[in-house]
Amino acid sequence: MTVNFKNIDYLKTGNEVQRKTYRLLHDYQIVDCLKDYDPIVVGTIPIQIDVAGSDVDIILYVQDYDVLERMLCFNFSRHAHFQLQRAESNVILCSFSIEERLFEIYATDKATENQNGYLHMLKEYEIIQLRGEEFAEQVRRLKRSGIKTEPAFCRLLGIEGDPYTELLLYNHIDNSMSYD
Repeated sequence: MTVNFKNIDYLKTGNEVQRKTYRLLHDYQIVDCLKDYDPIVVGTIPIQIDVAGSDVDIILYVQDYDVLERMLCFNFSRHAHFQLQRAESNVILCSFSIEERLFEIYATDKATENQNGYLHMLKEYEIIQLRGEEFAEQVRRLKRSGIKTEPAFCRLLGIEGDPYTELLLYNHIDNSMSYD
């Protein structure tokens, strides 16, 4: 099954966490506020490998950082745990909570469909589609034990090296090994 992750409508009919995420994004007009920045919801919730406490990750494409910072402050600073920082000259990080769900926004001057957060999610989704629900549950189990998503995938797939780089290079045709 192919999912258009660039349009949040798929969340409307997903699992309970996805439906709540959609409701929050819609009711609090989060995606509407971010629409000029090509937002994509990425991470574990879209591909159903989230665990308790997983946040909603949103990536953005930005050209004018000052304008984005002002917009984020104006629209989201009233929410609990609001934080905004320009981590580097080309990255803005913003986080806040709504109804006990943490939202994390990552903005950079790279097109959203070329950002690693999106590319990792697509690769992880592809692997889950090939390996099935049992594999997805093994990823969730590792995540509950404290292992981050990409390292969990790499451990199960027998991939060595930097998990954030190597996962993107993973080719299921060349690597049809068992994950048991």
